[in-house]
Amino acid sequence: MPDMNELLPMVALLFVIGGVAGVVAGLLGVGGGIVLVPAFFYAFTHLGYDGPQLMQICVATSLATIVVTSPRSVASHHKKGAVDWQMLRDWAPFIIAGALAGTLVASMVKSVVLQVVFGVLAGLAGLYMAFGRPTWRLGAALPGQPLRAIMASVLAFCSAMMGIGGGTFGVPLMSLYGVPIHRAVATAAGLGVLIATPSVLGFLFVPIENAPPYTVGAVNLPAFLVVIGSTMLTTPWGVKLAHAMDPKPLKRAFALFITLVALNMLRKVAGW
Repeated sequence: MPDMNELLPMVALLFVIGGVAGVVAGLLGVGGGIVLVPAFFYAFTHLGYDGPQLMQICVATSLATIVVTSPRSVASHHKKGAVDWQMLRDWAPFIIAGALAGTLVASMVKSVVLQVVFGVLAGLAGLYMAFGRPTWRLGAALPGQPLRAIMASVLAFCSAMMGIGGGTFGVPLMSLYGVPIHRAVATAAGLGVLIATPSVLGFLFVPIENAPPYTVGAVNLPAFLVVIGSTMLTTPWGVKLAHAMDPKPLKRAFALFITLVALNMLRKVAGW
């Protein structure tokens, strides 16, 4: 059993991480996973849990928080009639299959591989967030099968490997095919549920060496519980700030921040 001198610093650091993720999510409307995964990584490394499977813990624990937060988001959007339930039904089998495949691969590779995956994909997401234009289009409507199935599977595979929900890739993808932004955001919340739930179930059976205290499979329970609590506390603050100021320059600043975090993770992989 870990003593309080070991557990309390971890809990305090995780509370701060969850609080920041909640404010960012409420202020900018982005998923917390893209903040939580690198924050977990640096926090656990600082606390001395820099094992060969550290990124698996970060990814799995981030996905566990999405299992709780995404249904609340979907319910909120559903009340406004913004969720495209038909799209979710059509995509569900491919999203679940892609998420399970991503979980399987993530459980088999070394932490450094997941660092590279996160660094590259988060960097691309940050660049799109900074420089993408709402007028960009790949088509007037989402493509039919089999291309739609491939897109859904790849989206879920990458998201499960990174520990994020459906918003980071789902919203830009739908927007590029002419889906209105409010519907894209609402539907992407549903994608988060479909990605996170099977992924977490899989990660619960992944054995982890040198895990932080109270880790079940690859999911760290203190991180999960503390982050959920602090996120629920601070997300409304972010929402209030979003209505009190123009979030566009803040979104660009956040995009730059995410890009720098991604590059720093790649730097650590390279040993620079």
